[in-house]
Amino acid sequence: MTSIRTKGIETTPESIPPKLRSRRQWVNWRFEERGGKSTKVPYTPGTERKASTTDLMTWGTFEEAMAALDSGEYDGVGFMFCSADPFVALDFDNCRDPETGEVDSEVLGIIKEYKRSFVEVSVSGTGLHLITAGKIRGGAKKGGYEIYDQDRYFCMTGVML
Repeated sequence: MTSIRTKGIETTPESIPPKLRSRRQWVNWRFEERGGKSTKVPYTPGTERKASTTDLMTWGTFEEAMAALDSGEYDGVGFMFCSADPFVALDFDNCRDPETGEVDSEVLGIIKEYKRSFVEVSVSGTGLHLITAGKIRGGAKKGGYEIYDQDRYFCMTGVML
């Protein structure tokens, strides 16, 4: 199985918890330009069809997404969050020094509150993702922090904090 690559860091896909890998909520993504800005566009695994955060028919299995990544046609794999899964996703932007790995103390304090969660380094190397069990009402954004439980996706790296 191909490793997942991000900003020079590689890891094995096995670092992503089985409870995520076992769900049929995986996509591939590519860096694309939109309005002069680089963005990560999701695709149905192994196709040229764009994936939707609200259409489960555009998602695939972890194995399908990893096989498509092996083709070299995509830049990574992503996980779609939906109302049918038990997950809440927290996204912390610009909280990690990609050179030293040092993490903002406020973010570390938040992460320590979630003892049974999965925490990974984001694709940029400067942020973190925390995935835990739970439900919220709608998403929220405060400063460099975002929290969601559906209709969003994370570009996954599997690079553990």
